Amino acid sequence: MKLLLRNGNASIDELIATVGTSAPSIRRDLTKLEKRGLVRRTHGGATLVEPLLYEPFRYDTSFQSREQRYADQKRRIGLAAADLIQENETIGLAAGTTTTQIGRSIRHRSNIKVITNAINIGMELCNQPGIKTSLTGGVIPWAWSFSLSGQGAINFLNDVYLDKVFLGVVGLDIERGATTLESEEALTFRTMIKQAKQVIVVADSSKIGQVSASLICPLSSIHVLVTDTEASDQTISEFTSRGIQVIRA
Repeated sequence: MKLLLRNGNASIDELIATVGTSAPSIRRDLTKLEKRGLVRRTHGGATLVEPLLYEPFRYDTSFQSREQRYADQKRRIGLAAADLIQENETIGLAAGTTTTQIGRSIRHRSNIKVITNAINIGMELCNQPGIKTSLTGGVIPWAWSFSLSGQGAINFLNDVYLDKVFLGVVGLDIERGATTLESEEALTFRTMIKQAKQVIVVADSSKIGQVSASLICPLSSIHVLVTDTEASDQTISEFTSRGIQVIRA
C-alpha cells in the first residue's frame, strides 16, 4: 500500500521486489485489498483506487484547483505524516487538502480512531473497518466547504482527548505562527490543539512564510512540521532552532 500510495500503480514484479515474497502471495493480497476497495487489479499489477470525487464538486474548478495545487508534495507529506500514527491512537484530522492525504494514507490501517471536522475525510474513511471515525458536527461556514466549525464542533471536541492532531494551514510564519482564512475554523482548530498531546502541522513549502487572516496558534504550540523537500535548509533551521521537529518528505 505504501508503494501504491507513493506511485499510484505498480507491477507484480515491482511488488515482489519491494515486499520480497512470491507472485501467488502478492496476487492473494491484491485480491484482499481489492475487496476492501483500496486497489484495482490490472493486467500484470495493480493501481491505487483514489476515492471518487464527491459528485457536486466534480466540475467545480475552484475545488479542483485546490485539490491539484502542489498535489505531489501533499501526497508525500500525507504519507510521511501517516507514518507518525501508531495503532490504538486517537488522532485529530483538521479539514484541509493535505490532511485529506493523511486520511487516504491510513485507509488500509487498523486500530486507529479518527476525530475530524472534515466531511470529506469522514466519507473517505467510513467504509474501512479498522478505522473508527467520528465527525465533530457543527456548521458548514461557507459554500463548497467540507469544514465543520462553530459551537457544535467545539462542544464535541471539548469532550474528547487526542494523542495527535494534524493541522493543515494557509500560512506558517516564524513570527505570526499558524494561520487560516476563517476565524470560526481557526477557533475549531484551536480547540483540537487544546485537546491534543502532540500538534503536527502539515504544510507544503509554499505555505511557509505566509500569513493569513486568522490565527490558529503560535509557533510555540507546534511540536512537528511535516513539509516537502523544497523547503530550504535555512528555512528549516528557523523552526528547528525553536524546538520544532521538521520532517521533509
